[in-house]
Amino acid sequence: MPDEDSKIDHYVLEYRRTNFEGPPRAKEDQPWMVVEGIKGTEYTLSGLKFDMKYMNFRVRACNKAVAGEFSEPVTLETRAFMFRLDASTCHQNLRVEELSVEWDATGGKVQDVK
Repeated sequence: MPDEDSKIDHYVLEYRRTNFEGPPRAKEDQPWMVVEGIKGTEYTLSGLKFDMKYMNFRVRACNKAVAGEFSEPVTLETRAFMFRLDASTCHQNLRVEELSVEWDATGGKVQDVK
């Protein structure tokens, strides 16, 4: 992290998709994608897809005259949560079968009212 009195104007974030576990590799087919002009020390990268499991990230600080060296690359994982719906405990208007879910506006399940 930079010192409070540093002359940092902005940061540049680069990332690329890798699809493998472990530390970043030097030779990679995927190009670095660039996000420039980041003013703070936190940034949310949107638009990531769950089909690309692992990604490399690196960042560098810049001022108005020069850019610093890139940080050591870090590998992160974008995980997708897997879940199943249970036909016996779901909302009464949902019709749940093995790999499909349908909304039944008529409330297809009959519930006993006591």
